[in-house]
Amino acid sequence: MTWVMLIVLLLSGQVWAGEARPLADDPVAEARLKHLAVELRCLVCQNQTLADSNAPLAEDLRREVREMIAKDMSDKEIIEFLVARYGDFVLYRPPLKATTTLLWVGPFVLLMIGATALIITLRRRAHKVVDVPVTDEEHRRVEQLLAEGSKRS
Repeated sequence: MTWVMLIVLLLSGQVWAGEARPLADDPVAEARLKHLAVELRCLVCQNQTLADSNAPLAEDLRREVREMIAKDMSDKEIIEFLVARYGDFVLYRPPLKATTTLLWVGPFVLLMIGATALIITLRRRAHKVVDVPVTDEEHRRVEQLLAEGSKRS
């Protein structure tokens, strides 16, 4: 009896399994989703677009965007809705405004600080270098070593 129930349970999954549905029945809607997904950031991965991410939250956001497309919302309306819900962080390329200034200017400021530190370090090092005069005896010794080295080659 146990074996029969086990076989029925194992086979019942195949009965309920269906064909995988396409992501969108409308290819135009799917193209819009792909276009929007490239412009939106995955809220979990942070360094990936919504199109690149496989995170469950990214799948949920793609499904939500797909539903908004089905409701005939424009791309601008969809983006405005997501920004209102999640903030500018959801945009892969956030706009330049007061709250995102550091995001846009920060890398250049860090580059300038690094370049300034490098220049200061190189100038300090240059002042520490002292020319040491080479004596005639040292010149003769170098010439002797070079001559011996060329004979061996």
